Amino acid sequence: MAKEPRVWQRMLSGRRLNLLDPSPLDVELDDIAHGLARVARWNGQTIGPHIFSVAQHSLLVEAIADQIQPDMSREWRLAVLLHDAPEYVIGDIISPFKAVIGDAYKTIEAGLLGAIHLHFGLPAQPNATLKRFIKQADRQAAFLEATHLAGFGREEGIKFFGRPEPLPRAVLALLEPWPVADAEERYRDRVTAALAG
Repeated sequence: MAKEPRVWQRMLSGRRLNLLDPSPLDVELDDIAHGLARVARWNGQTIGPHIFSVAQHSLLVEAIADQIQPDMSREWRLAVLLHDAPEYVIGDIISPFKAVIGDAYKTIEAGLLGAIHLHFGLPAQPNATLKRFIKQADRQAAFLEATHLAGFGREEGIKFFGRPEPLPRAVLALLEPWPVADAEERYRDRVTAALAG
């Protein structure tokens, strides 16, 4: 008789997160911060002595979102910070590979994001306006990362990610990749601050 495949991931907190039926009760901020700080953007194909982590990317997206809408609500800020949180479990799949594997990845990702949102007191899925807002900030971050860290030329970056808005130096400083421990701590601290309102 065939053995049932294991569909849960054991976290360092001791939680077991089921990929097919994730529970908000099995989500922990420490696990998210730990995982995202160790997941490399661009499959690690970036310059510098450290990876550019998904945790750091999330903080860059938040900083860009702040420039677009400085009076973001607590809920929107949390949603921005958590927009890639499922990747603490399933990794950062590059866009070309997502296009190849199709809907299976999107289904798992959406289920995980829903559980994460519920854990932090947000609606399971962001509304269309919030999704567009996050996508706008995320695409600007992708352009900056592509052209500053991943070897894309400016015109190529514009072709794939759109023309960026000018940003202050303080935001651009977030493109300097951090050591893993720094990324983990800074991400945890920002989410904790957002939770506090």
